[in-house]
Amino acid sequence: MFLEQTLQSELDRGNKLFIPYVMAGDGGMEQFIDDLIMLEENGATAIEVGIPFSDPVADGPTIQEAGKRALKNGTSLSLVFRKLRERRNEINVPLVFMSYINPIFAYGVDCFFHDCQKAGVDGVIIPDLPLEHHDLVKNPSERYEIAIVQLATLTSSIERIQELAQKTEGFLYAVTINGITGARRGFDNSISNHLNILKEYSDVPVLAGFGISTPEHVIEMTKSCDGVVVGSKIIDLIQKNNIDEIKALIAPVKVPSLQDR
Repeated sequence: MFLEQTLQSELDRGNKLFIPYVMAGDGGMEQFIDDLIMLEENGATAIEVGIPFSDPVADGPTIQEAGKRALKNGTSLSLVFRKLRERRNEINVPLVFMSYINPIFAYGVDCFFHDCQKAGVDGVIIPDLPLEHHDLVKNPSERYEIAIVQLATLTSSIERIQELAQKTEGFLYAVTINGITGARRGFDNSISNHLNILKEYSDVPVLAGFGISTPEHVIEMTKSCDGVVVGSKIIDLIQKNNIDEIKALIAPVKVPSLQDR
């Protein structure tokens, strides 16, 4: 799969992984594609694309507001798929959808994964789909070669971590806080131990997400795992058109090139 190959290729080069999150349709569909291109140009390994939903239970205020703006702009799954089919060839990194299960059911599970393939979507994160109900998406995701990324939380038992590590595809998403998304000042002291345990059981890269908002957070997290996912802070910086801070967030994961030394 393109997602796994891309992540492993970056790790083989000595880089860590950085996956920024954007909300599809926040700022309009043309801006959405332009933001994807901008993030790739500034070093994103892959990009997580949020699908706006009226009841985003895992999202904090920043992502909730971005979703509301996107819905006001008339954003729908059909529109996101259409725009990606039109302009996916302008983007050279993997795209991972983050969607709740309700919009996928409403769209039709098989149709959703079929259209993911046609639009060049490489993976899907479904935070409210428990592992016990993975069979609801297993067959179509495999048929259309779309990775299903699992999330492991701080409260996951060792047995649960083993199950998640066996099922996840592309990467294992390590949730670093107990609660919803959003920028944080710091993290629990046990987080490095949690990440080390996930690394021990996972055959695919482990990426830390939720609350990461500074270059220092990125440096600290990547000491114990393969990379990070950054959402609320990226949305905030895109709103402010602060590209320099986006570059500063991504910079710690990259090994300096010879020209930079």
